[in-house]
Amino acid sequence: MNSKVLVEETRANLLENVHSGVVCGVNDSKEAIYQVGNIQHNTYFRSAAKPIQALPAFLSKIDLKYGLTDREAALFTASHRGETYHIEALETMKEKLAIDENELFCPYSYPLNAEPKEAMLRQNLEKRRLFHNCSGKHMGFIATCREMGFPTEGYWNIDHPLQQLILKTLSYLSETPLSEIHVGVDGCGVPVFAIPLHNMAITSLKLACPDLIEDLELREAVERMTTMMNNEFNMVASENFICSVLLQDRNIVAKGGAKGVYCFGLKKERLGFALKVLDGSEDVWPNVIAAILEQIDYGNKETIANIRSLRPSIIKSDGGIEVGSIREVFALTPNTK
Repeated sequence: MNSKVLVEETRANLLENVHSGVVCGVNDSKEAIYQVGNIQHNTYFRSAAKPIQALPAFLSKIDLKYGLTDREAALFTASHRGETYHIEALETMKEKLAIDENELFCPYSYPLNAEPKEAMLRQNLEKRRLFHNCSGKHMGFIATCREMGFPTEGYWNIDHPLQQLILKTLSYLSETPLSEIHVGVDGCGVPVFAIPLHNMAITSLKLACPDLIEDLELREAVERMTTMMNNEFNMVASENFICSVLLQDRNIVAKGGAKGVYCFGLKKERLGFALKVLDGSEDVWPNVIAAILEQIDYGNKETIANIRSLRPSIIKSDGGIEVGSIREVFALTPNTK
């Protein structure tokens, strides 16, 4: 496939790692105005799909009916890291929605973040489904099924009416025909969808600029959901993780997924971006996203600085000695097609 080198890492002036990938940026006419590599490359959303997967819950107004706080409802969109505030909100949401933890299809797990995981191991606590980073999404699935009169059994199967609704919502937002959406199985066991990167960027654009969504109910659900994501940015990931750092800028709607895929939209600039690091690395997300924002001359320099702080351009040894560098080597090429 046609891809480009995005990031190079050197150690003692020797090239050590190369991260290639594809980037697409669209304007509010849904035209690809920036590209790196083949923007028709089919890419799995992975957890970058969570805002789309959460939309049926917001369409059903479950958050309003059951008195969920923004902190709780934001977990429908989250890849939470298992911090205390995540677990506390999951517990209270579970009670409000009257969900038995054993109903969740996501696997038993420990938190993603090292500190809460180590604390649980020291206390000899067992793995729980609630600790899985997708547990908020699964709670939303179950609550939506009950609200819409769907069976909760098998909610994770692609032929279940909830997953079909999600699939149709994705098709509508991304402007991808249903027949062209490739379906697989994600890490937590539910369907995962692959579409061209160009269409992923269109989806990001519409989440940031919901006035482009003609369906008024869906537009209102997107507005309410993305407001919660910005209000409760640390619930979507946690401190010092790229999603939360981006979302604290209220001009940005963002969500990443496993294996190097990232989607974000800019409200004022009316731009949508999607990128895929082909070796699956998430480590270089801050480098790539900061470079994109710099190349389009994004106005909020504090946001760029915050992203840069996640992964500085200097590589240091464990003892703090400078031993190498990280640099972005791609240029956003205007698409003249």
